[in-house]
Amino acid sequence: MRPMPFVIRFLYTLYGFIVFTGFLLLIFPLVVIASFFGKIRGTNFIYDLCRIWAGFVLFALGIRHRVTYETPHDPKRQYVFIFNHISYLDIPLLMRSIPRQHIRVLGKAEMAKIPIFGFLYKRAVVLVERDNPANRAKSLLTLKSIIKKNISIVISPEGTFNMTGKPLKEFYDGAFKVAIETQTPIKPVLFLDAYDRMHYNSIFSLSPGISRAICLDEIPVDGLTLSDVQALKIKVFGLMEQKLIDLRASWIKTSVSSPN
Repeated sequence: MRPMPFVIRFLYTLYGFIVFTGFLLLIFPLVVIASFFGKIRGTNFIYDLCRIWAGFVLFALGIRHRVTYETPHDPKRQYVFIFNHISYLDIPLLMRSIPRQHIRVLGKAEMAKIPIFGFLYKRAVVLVERDNPANRAKSLLTLKSIIKKNISIVISPEGTFNMTGKPLKEFYDGAFKVAIETQTPIKPVLFLDAYDRMHYNSIFSLSPGISRAICLDEIPVDGLTLSDVQALKIKVFGLMEQKLIDLRASWIKTSVSSPN
């Protein structure tokens, strides 16, 4: 597909912003009502609303999202979902890639400062300050308590946008510690076209088209201990990296190397 002229791209992005915020305003009263029904029932309902919001936004923007599962997915099981963080669209894509399952997402605390959106964000997301070790530890404890309530969690092990030109940015340990300590299998989700639909360099990179997500086979952690965190992290990193290479992810521009 030929790149859109800047004027058209600007108008399209403006349209996308109107769609994004307009539908958010429509569901906002329901989010307020849901917040009175507790952290379990209320937040589950907020995620249901977010899935509807994400589906409407992607449809209105002409983004055709498709999810493929390497093996049949069991929505009744709990998982530690992890994904490659490459685009501003990752959150709506996540909402459409993990259907029919109660989840909680670990997200950056600074996003809660955005007007209106921040109100929803604070009630749906487990907030983390990446630069604050004590806060990171507290967030991991919260995630472990969520899994005990039969709710899956979603973490970006890269922590922030992958701007390296490589398939993946180096992983943090948190997702793998939680998986091992709760004996919960890891389920990687790869976004193959999110970079092309709206990459991290500019909000004016938004474009319509195909968006693919692949849910890889679950990675069991049965019997592993915290001494296995690094080995598990390297294994998962390698599996995700190789899949992105095999599928020729468009952002890969440099040679790859193993994580530390």
